[in-house]
Amino acid sequence: MKTDIQIAQEAVKEHISKIAAKLDIAEGDLEYYGKYKAKIEPSALAGREKEGKLILVTAITPTPAGEGKTTTTIGLADGLSIIGKKVIVALREPSLGPVFGVKGGAAGGGYAQVVPMEDINLHFTGDFHAIGAANNLLAAMLDNHIFQGNALNIDLERITWKRCVDMNDRQLRYIENGFGGPKSGVPRKDGYDITVASEVMAVLCLATSLSDLKARLSRLVVAYDKEGKPVTAGDLKAAGAMTALLKDAMKPNLVQTLEGTPALVHGGPFANIAHGCNSVVATKAALKLGDYIVTEAGFGADLGAEKFLDIKCRFADLHPAAVVVVATVRALKMHGGLAKTELGQEDLVALEKGLPNLLRHVSNIKNVYGLPTVVAVNRFPTDTDAEIELVIEKCKELGVNVRLSTVWAEGGKGGVALAEEIVRLCEEENNFRFCYDEKLPIKEKIHAVVTKVYGGKGVIYTPEAEEQIARLESLGFGNTPVCMAKTQYSFSDDQTKLGAPEDFEVTVRAVKISAGAGFVVVLTGNIMTMPGLPKVPAAENIDVDAEGNITGLF
Repeated sequence: MKTDIQIAQEAVKEHISKIAAKLDIAEGDLEYYGKYKAKIEPSALAGREKEGKLILVTAITPTPAGEGKTTTTIGLADGLSIIGKKVIVALREPSLGPVFGVKGGAAGGGYAQVVPMEDINLHFTGDFHAIGAANNLLAAMLDNHIFQGNALNIDLERITWKRCVDMNDRQLRYIENGFGGPKSGVPRKDGYDITVASEVMAVLCLATSLSDLKARLSRLVVAYDKEGKPVTAGDLKAAGAMTALLKDAMKPNLVQTLEGTPALVHGGPFANIAHGCNSVVATKAALKLGDYIVTEAGFGADLGAEKFLDIKCRFADLHPAAVVVVATVRALKMHGGLAKTELGQEDLVALEKGLPNLLRHVSNIKNVYGLPTVVAVNRFPTDTDAEIELVIEKCKELGVNVRLSTVWAEGGKGGVALAEEIVRLCEEENNFRFCYDEKLPIKEKIHAVVTKVYGGKGVIYTPEAEEQIARLESLGFGNTPVCMAKTQYSFSDDQTKLGAPEDFEVTVRAVKISAGAGFVVVLTGNIMTMPGLPKVPAAENIDVDAEGNITGLF
């Protein structure tokens, strides 16, 4: 059996100018990064009034058995292309943390991939490097300001801005720096976030233009002064230089699927920490360039879809036409209590125990957010007809259809049935709504997400979180959406609670403002903004030969 990277390396790719031509983009509106990658200049969108139909692909709560959300997203787009639709995929860029950690590559899989796969999974067009540089420039200017006399009276115990690196490196979570004498900075406690958790990433993905980007960067809160007032990047006069570093990173990246479907891959905030969606500029560009736009949001629907709908759609005035919820029989049986080694045999009892996880996600999309929904089941050879029928029966009770997907093995051909159902759903009227009113107090918004989306009974706040919420509301930061930072492995904040747990409470341990992004970040459980590598990192299996051919990348 061929690996994903072998399939990608054997693919015959079209020159990126030909992919652009499918979208009526002239060569003069492209900034080339070799033969198969390009950035789209803003001029390419001038005068285009078309608004395509936006399709969100989300999934059940992830398990080690895998769900195939990105693979389904790409295969669905190829399926739409096969049935004659002008379609674009809009995806996030992978972070190097998961690539070298547990997950490996994140450009789809099998015969439903975006290419060039190695480039997309590694340095790509340098966007993440630019985001890291802008983040760390701000950190350097902050510490330099303190070293040069601290005219803004910054409280060294209340510095909130961290440096970042796009790598899983637990060693950098908590550090002390500035040692070496009076010429080597001011000693203080510090730390690193992974780049995809940086607020600069969130800002780039929510900004609508360079001027909006600069304004958002100016609002970044980096510290508090000794009177408790916020100190911003604007106060440090850093926003202009940061924008200069991000000027090219703001342009969406154009690539292609294995079947030549145009794909915009741009931005990459994590969904368990940040808001988990690709950039607003890429999505809006796709809506003007295509008739059907297929995008995805990270992890399960309780994380990625919730933030896509409550944060991104709210800010960008987006109205999705339909939603796909991806599941596998194997993953549902894990939610029903089976070990990964036991998934190859039919087990209707375990499947029925795990199905409430899927059904809660589907019900949320349909009933909380008011959107037409279809379940896509990635079929494995070990899935039996009886297991598939049980999934279909339970979803039908919610008024939702199931379509089998075989895009991993067959590419777009295996996504045609799903594509046809999506076209039908896109013609339905829908009553899209948010989970909460952003003007509600912070606690009421958190409570709404926990009870309506997670299925919990309430929220517990640590004394520190209580104090932080009171301070943020007193500073005028209360009227913003909430961005929940929570484990991706459970509806609750306890990753051991699989399926659809009930009667649980979520513990909020800290709350902080992301003023540039425009939301409040709510940290629950033991969620970390800097992941660590596993005992055997994926990086150990990645290599390159004398001719420059990469192996082991997924």
